[in-house]
Amino acid sequence: MDMGRESRWEKDTMTVEIAFALVTAAVLAGVIFAVAWALALVLDLSGSAERGTLAGGGLLGAVAGVWRLVRVLLRFDKQRRMGN
Repeated sequence: MDMGRESRWEKDTMTVEIAFALVTAAVLAGVIFAVAWALALVLDLSGSAERGTLAGGGLLGAVAGVWRLVRVLLRFDKQRRMGN
């Protein structure tokens, strides 16, 4: 096998790590949006206040999801480069 190419095990590890990053990012984003939705229901918001709360929850959830995705993948890349 060529020295510069990844082994099958390394490719499988990368695939699992990418799937883990995507799933945890989606769960985090969903939880944050669900909290915003529950807040809108509990406070009995209506009209623009409800839309604003849901939009803010969606935006915050998306940002947190992307942050989680990038953080997990950067941590994995750092560990891979160190040989762990």
